[in-house]
Amino acid sequence: MKRKSVLLFIGLTFLICCFKLVYAQSMKASNFETTDYVPNKETAIKIAEAIWVPLYGESIYKQRPFIAELKDSTVWIVKGTMHTRKGGVPYIDIQKSDCKILKVYHGK
Repeated sequence: MKRKSVLLFIGLTFLICCFKLVYAQSMKASNFETTDYVPNKETAIKIAEAIWVPLYGESIYKQRPFIAELKDSTVWIVKGTMHTRKGGVPYIDIQKSDCKILKVYHGK
């Protein structure tokens, strides 16, 4: 009886380890690693607005249209448009793969 319990325990442990290995490999090969969370200009601009409004207020909308450019296929650069010689425009760098904010400021 004791021997059967030990063999059952070893067998279940082996099955669990195999399952974890297969699951880990399937997660690695899945779409999670290749997903771009900021896939296009429109998304980058909406994220920029969501960051800028709490920092600089609704006045950032005076610097529309916002321009989004993809740099080195990895970072979205979003900035406002200068309409007068006074003041500056909002600026933000957003990492395409994970939406990480790399840099944000407002020119003077």
